[in-house]
Amino acid sequence: MSGVRAAIATVVLLAAAIAAVLGITTDIHPPDDLGLPKIIEPEDNPTTDDKVVLGRKLFMDRRLSHNNTISCAMCHVPEQAFASNELAMAVGIEGRTNKRNTPTILNAVYYTRFFHDGREHSLENQVIGPLVAFNEMGNPSVGYVVEKIKSTSDYDGMFEKAFGKPVNLDNINKAIAAYERTLVSANSKFDRYQYSNEAKAMNASEINGFKLFMGKARCVTCHAIQEKSAIFTDQGFHNTGIGYTRNNTVYHREATMPITLAPGITVQTPSDHFDHASERPPNDVGRFEVTENPKDRWAYKTPSLRNVALTAPYMHDGSLLTLEAVVDFYDKGGEDNPLKDPLLTPLNLTKQEKAELVAFMKALTGANVAKLEKEARAAYYVTPVEMPAASVKDN
Repeated sequence: MSGVRAAIATVVLLAAAIAAVLGITTDIHPPDDLGLPKIIEPEDNPTTDDKVVLGRKLFMDRRLSHNNTISCAMCHVPEQAFASNELAMAVGIEGRTNKRNTPTILNAVYYTRFFHDGREHSLENQVIGPLVAFNEMGNPSVGYVVEKIKSTSDYDGMFEKAFGKPVNLDNINKAIAAYERTLVSANSKFDRYQYSNEAKAMNASEINGFKLFMGKARCVTCHAIQEKSAIFTDQGFHNTGIGYTRNNTVYHREATMPITLAPGITVQTPSDHFDHASERPPNDVGRFEVTENPKDRWAYKTPSLRNVALTAPYMHDGSLLTLEAVVDFYDKGGEDNPLKDPLLTPLNLTKQEKAELVAFMKALTGANVAKLEKEARAAYYVTPVEMPAASVKDN
C-alpha cells in the first residue's frame, strides 16, 4: 500500500506542477468559502491567475470609460463591499444618473441572471453593457474600448499571456468575469453556526433572528437556504410594490439623507433640500423591460443577503437606507398594487423580533471581505491614471 500511496502522491505533485506552469488555478475558492456551493466555471473560460490579475486591473482602471474618469470600481467600490453606500442610484461619467442602485458583486458568480431586471445570463456577457451605456462608462462603441486598450502600453503582453492572443472584446469580458468569479465571501457567523455546527458562533439574538427568518418572517421563501450551502436567493423576480409606487410619484425616502463630507464625516440633510437640484427618476418597470410580459411589471431580481449589512442602501432604487427600514417595509407587507407578489402579507412582528431579524442579517457578513477589498485596491496602485489628451495643456 505504501508504494500505491507514493505513486498517487507523485501524480498529485506532478499535476500541481503542470497546473502551476500553465497558470491554472484548480480551486478558485478562498479558504473562507464555508456555506457556499462549488463554483461552476464555463468551459470556454477556466480561471487562471493571469486572467484574474488582468481582470482585476481592468476592473480598477478608469481609462475604460470614455473620458478616463469612471472604472467598474467607481460604482462597485471595494471598500464598500463592492457596492456603493453613498448613492441611492448610480452615477456615471459626467454625473449622468442611473435609475437603479448599484448591487454588490460579491458572490455574483452564483447568480443565473444579472442586473436588477435579469437581462443578462452570465458574468461574461454582463461586462459589455456598462462599457457602452451612455450614463455609465459612456464609450461610443465596443471597438473604441478595444483600440484604447491596444494603445495603452501597460497592457502590453497581458492579454497574450492570459489568452494566447491580443486584446479583443471576448477576452475583455472573460478577464473581468474571471476576476469577479473570485469575489466570493462566506464563512460568516451564520455559516459557522449552520454548516460547521459551532453552537456558539451566533448569539441568542442572532439565533432567534434565524428562527424568525425561517418561520414567522418568511424571509426564506425568497432568500433561499439549502441543506449544505446558502446563496440566500431564489434567483426569481418579485413585485414588492417599490417600483410601482415610485412610478406613481410615491417616493420611499427618509426625512433626512446622509451626506458624506469627507471619509468618516457624514451629516444628515433634509431630503427636500435635494428636490430643486435633482433629476426626476425615469420610469422603471423592472423585469417587464426584458420580457415585455405585462405580469412582470415592477418585478425585480431577488438579491443575495450575504454581506447585506455592508451594502446599504437597499432595494433596486436604493430608497431604503437601513436594514431596520427594510424589515419595517416587509413587516407591513410591502406596497399594495395590482401585481404585488401574493407572498407579501403583513407579518405583525414585534419590536424585539424586528431587532433580532436585523441581528441575524448582520451575522451574514463574510470573513474575507476586507481581504478582497485590499486586493482590489492594490491593483489600482499599479495602474497608472492618464488624463485624456484633450485635457493636457502646454505650459
